[in-house]
Formats: sequence, structure tokens, C-alpha cells
Amino acid sequence: MTPKPLRVRTVIISDVHLGTDDCKVHEVNHFLKYTRCEKIILNGDIIDGWRLKKTGHWPKSHTRFIRLILKKLEKKNTEVIYLRGNHDDVLAKFLPIAFENLQIVEDYVHTTPRGNYFVLHGDVFDTVTKNFVFLAYLGDWGYRLLMRINRLYNRWRTWRGKDYYSLSKAVKARVKRAVSHVSNFEEHIVELARSRDCMGVMCGHIHTAADKMFGDVHYLNSGDWVESLTAIVEHLDGRFEIVDFADFVKSYPMPSEIPTDHAEVLELPEDIESIAPPTADAAPASA
Repeated sequence: MTPKPLRVRTVIISDVHLGTDDCKVHEVNHFLKYTRCEKIILNGDIIDGWRLKKTGHWPKSHTRFIRLILKKLEKKNTEVIYLRGNHDDVLAKFLPIAFENLQIVEDYVHTTPRGNYFVLHGDVFDTVTKNFVFLAYLGDWGYRLLMRINRLYNRWRTWRGKDYYSLSKAVKARVKRAVSHVSNFEEHIVELARSRDCMGVMCGHIHTAADKMFGDVHYLNSGDWVESLTAIVEHLDGRFEIVDFADFVKSYPMPSEIPTDHAEVLELPEDIESIAPPTADAAPASA
């Protein structure tokens, strides 16, 4: 029996990096198929323009992601907000763009019953990304090399019957400078939210999911779909929660066979099509 989708008010995801080998596209597609919301916020680096420019790599499974978003959009009951990131910075030349239920913007103020949240990708506080483009590309190359090693290492772990292990997360957790970078990034983001008279801020960029308070400001980071496999959801009662795909898949199991890139494009489950848009007075969903 197909499970009914998780019904929430808002879904926020970032750093999918479509167009790269490390994008966990099947997982993010599965998550989108089994969530139902009024608004989707795509908070930057959804498409990795840096890699596309170099390789032109674009499997059909990555097109499924776009089709799932468009499927939700065309029903005219899901608003889609797409924010520019640093890997899809080519969009900066054309912003802002708005038509029907789609907006493509630099930043965004998300209104909730409890107050406003400032939404931005976060790269504006990355000195290397903004001021030293060559170093940013060099860092991207090093990260991709680490992820390639990580793939090989985890194939060996799978062969040994062991669980997935993220080398990148382990490195970041052990390198003092990386921890300091994350901390400084969070503090700058929080100060920006405070200056905009917002009670909270939602960002991405650093691939580190978080849900915590900095004084009176609520800081949320949606993580990524390369390693963390996390998203932010706003429940119908106004609560925010970080959803980890490892927990999500326990309630919404993935199919035993992953579609190949030559398979037909997946459609939304039939029960999603028949469900009316969530209303503000609906019962809260449980994650």
C-alpha cells in the first residue's frame, strides 16, 4: 500500500547539486514525492552550474527532480521560491523573476504565524566565494576529490557489510578551522536576520544542517543532498523541524529497485494528486 504523503506547510531544501555525481538525486526525489506542502523554498545550489559548464553531465534522474517541482507548481496550489546560490550564480544576472506561483530571487522573507524568517543561501558571508573566485574553484575541486575518495571507500564498506560513513563530515568535525568557519558563518547570518527585524533565518551553503537559537534569533540550516540528506519542514502548527532522510525513509520506504536513467520519468503518487492542499486549521503532521 502506498503511504500517504507527509503534509506540511513549507518544505525548504538546498544544495542538491544537480549535475554532479555526488548528488543523492534518488533520495531527494523520493522525499519530494512523499511530501505535500503549500510552499517549496529551493534555497540555492539546486543546480551545480560550475560542474555543468565543465562536463555537461545531466542524467535523466536529475530531470526527474525538475519534473517533480514542475508537477507541484502546475497544480497551482504549490508556491515555489528559488533562491540563487553560488554554484548557480549565473541566475544573478536575471533576478528577480516572478510569474504565477514561481519566484526566483536573491533572498526572501518567509512569513509564519509566529513571525518572519529571513531566507538566503548564505554565500554572501563566504569571503573566499565572494572575493577569491580562484580559491573557491580550487576548494570545490578538493571537495570533489574528497567525495570521489568517499564513494570508493563506501563501496568497500558496503562490500564489508558496514554502514555509510562520510569522510567529509569527519574531516570538518576534526579540523578546528572548519569548525570555526561554521561558527562565524552562523553568527554573521544571525546578525543579518536581526538587522532585518526577523525572528529567524534559514540558509544552506555550508552543508551542515542545524536548528538552534542564537539569543532571540532562530537559526535553521537545511543541510544538503550530497552528504547530510536533510531538509527543513514547517509543520501545519508552525513548528520547524530538520528532517533527516534516514528517519524519513523508515516511514516512506524507497523502492527496492532504483529507476535507471533510461527509465520513464516518475510521476507523483496517485494519492498525492487526490489530496486537497493543506489548510491552516488542519491537524499538525508528525514527522
